[in-house]
Amino acid sequence: MADKASSDENKTRTKVLINGQEYIIKSTYPSKQVKEIAAYVDKKMLEIKNANPYLSPAKLAVLTALNITDEFFLLKEEYESLLKLIEEEKKK
Repeated sequence: MADKASSDENKTRTKVLINGQEYIIKSTYPSKQVKEIAAYVDKKMLEIKNANPYLSPAKLAVLTALNITDEFFLLKEEYESLLKLIEEEKKK
């Protein structure tokens, strides 16, 4: 229990709004960063909701997670390709 209490000391509580729902997020990230992340998730949910207005909240959340994860994997692949190019240039 002491470990949990000490780890909570370094966390900030940030109120965010995602898809019309209020959440209190505890994080070690600064509040500004938490709000930016939440705003991005909210934006993505709104895009999907506008294209598919009859989705249940659960399906909307899953599709949003899949879309954001797809973006992540594409960026990760691009990052790894750039690292590979850098390594190849170093060898020249």
